[in-house]
Amino acid sequence: MEKNILFLIIIVISILCVLALVLGLVFGLRKEDDEDSNETGVLNSYDNTEELKKKYPTNNPTKIINYLESNIQNRLLTGFENWNRGFETWKAWGNILYTNESIYNVHGARLSLASYQNAMDVSLQQQTIIMGDFHNMLITGEFAAIHYDFYSGTQEPLTKLRVMEFVRFTDYGGNLGTRVVEGWGSTKDNSTDGLKNFQADKEKAEQEAQDNYITNYFIPKSDDLKVKYIIKNPTVYIDTNAKDILEILLNGFDSWNKGIESFKEWINEAYDSNAISSSLEQKDRTMEEYKNNLTELFKTQTIEKLYFENILIRDNWAALHYRFRNKTVGNDEKIDTGDRMEFFKFEEIEGKLKITRNWIQ
Repeated sequence: MEKNILFLIIIVISILCVLALVLGLVFGLRKEDDEDSNETGVLNSYDNTEELKKKYPTNNPTKIINYLESNIQNRLLTGFENWNRGFETWKAWGNILYTNESIYNVHGARLSLASYQNAMDVSLQQQTIIMGDFHNMLITGEFAAIHYDFYSGTQEPLTKLRVMEFVRFTDYGGNLGTRVVEGWGSTKDNSTDGLKNFQADKEKAEQEAQDNYITNYFIPKSDDLKVKYIIKNPTVYIDTNAKDILEILLNGFDSWNKGIESFKEWINEAYDSNAISSSLEQKDRTMEEYKNNLTELFKTQTIEKLYFENILIRDNWAALHYRFRNKTVGNDEKIDTGDRMEFFKFEEIEGKLKITRNWIQ
């Protein structure tokens, strides 16, 4: 987390507007019926995963262990392909992937498919957007976390950005197949309020209830960090090192809430000395730079990490999405809420599991 924790850097205004609307775009839009689309050009098959993996490679692949995870992997790859085939193909793809009850949280704004469609109609006709490679695709059970490139702009050369998303799927069986239940596309930022303008009354009410919940959330008192920092959407961990990875992440959460000196001690223990951590602006930092940034941040902000939406662990990788509550030092009356997404790479170094790479959004 950075000194400017509540504000993402404005790269280009037009690009930021697109970014605010495009997250979640790989999963399409839902029409009124529940029948699969037969429009020409829509790719819809579970049998072409290997072909699509060559076209949209995952730079840091992790294992897939069952039928549902394999279907989810295909849906993610197919989403990229259908998006890059053009707007109408992407819209038709929504018939296959979404249901009328699906929700996508875009930059923290809770949107139904109808609301999201209205937002996209306003923006996408003015921009070129191309999906690129996956840096990560972690799939555990019904949940997926992805970290990927996309290219956006009004003229060449397009601007390259890196995006994180979490998605929950379920297998409805039969012709419906594997579809999205809910997604979280990027995190709350300066574009959130603008996206709320597209919400219907129901989404507005749900959004207000969620914001109030986070503002007034009480961290349970417990020495068991799994009880103290709950995971709202838990999944089953199958890897032998998952228990150790989870323990490291929970200790990091708790150390943060104890203050900067405690968190820096955790960094010294949890990270390899040569590790690299990204900033919100996607700039790489050494561990000393990271700790110096945090020291400055803690001088102006009181940030309390509350609970997790997800912690996904597969092989030596972890992805987490969590909520925080923030006050500016000297102004206890104003409370801001937000969320963050992070990806971690772990390696065994001299007999100990260490973080060697970290990306933050």
